[in-house]
Amino acid sequence: MTRDSIELVEVGPRDGLQNEPDIVATPAKLKLIERMIDYGARRIEVASFVHPARVPQMADAEDVIAGLPDRSDTTYIGLTLNKRGVMRAIATREAGRRGIDQIGCVIVASDTFGQKNQGQTIAEGIAETRAMIRFARSEGLSAQVTISAAFGCPFEGEVKHDTVIAIAEAIAEEGPVEIALADTIGVGTPHEVETLFTRLSQTLGGAMPMRCHFHDTRGTGIANAWAAYRAGVRIFDASLGGLGGCPFAPNATGNIATEDLVYMMDRSGIDSHVDLEKAIAANREFAEVIGRELPSRVTRAA
Repeated sequence: MTRDSIELVEVGPRDGLQNEPDIVATPAKLKLIERMIDYGARRIEVASFVHPARVPQMADAEDVIAGLPDRSDTTYIGLTLNKRGVMRAIATREAGRRGIDQIGCVIVASDTFGQKNQGQTIAEGIAETRAMIRFARSEGLSAQVTISAAFGCPFEGEVKHDTVIAIAEAIAEEGPVEIALADTIGVGTPHEVETLFTRLSQTLGGAMPMRCHFHDTRGTGIANAWAAYRAGVRIFDASLGGLGGCPFAPNATGNIATEDLVYMMDRSGIDSHVDLEKAIAANREFAEVIGRELPSRVTRAA
């Protein structure tokens, strides 16, 4: 019998680092990415194209991208919040350089949070994202979309499932490679995750894959990942060591840890395509760079 499998999107270099108070040097970021490739990550969110005054950790985005290993088996993702970001992503591919392969777009499922995060209401975010997908495609870049704060907003509280599904329906019309739901502030529970992803699956009707992105603020992140798997999700964002957090979401903590996700899936008979021992070694190596132990429970137990 063929084992079921998942796909990891390693978000450590972007989402994992963006909230770090001390700037991580460009060579250290590149070494981290090389370690991620070594342990099996083949889709990596390497940077975001945002104003350095808002997210100083990403000020070297173009320098990081210029130094990426030129590998045909690896997809490099750059987060873009508007058309200007897409233009910066396109520019990384000029003069024969490898550059970014795929842009990541974000729509926040809350007007208040969306305005704080990227200056857009939901309606404005939908319109901007649809235009970004078309623009990226015309320039040879693929695009994926994340619906952020899909399980709750730090300012408005509960987010209605109808709101999330309506956003997904509008975005699906543009044909992104996948649509993700993100629990940006870590309020989701397994029951809600399975319910909402099941509904999203029915809405998409198999037209495109679903992806999930969980934060572990309340300790439910890895359980939520399992609930998403049960609902048909096979693409999972995770961050080495459980690093992460959104600068614009008060008290939000890190992503689910790559090692924890891999351990759970591998022990459940599901192939993650990641070498757990190498991921643990990468965790410990990077912990020395930032001067503290990383949150991953599996690495602490190893």
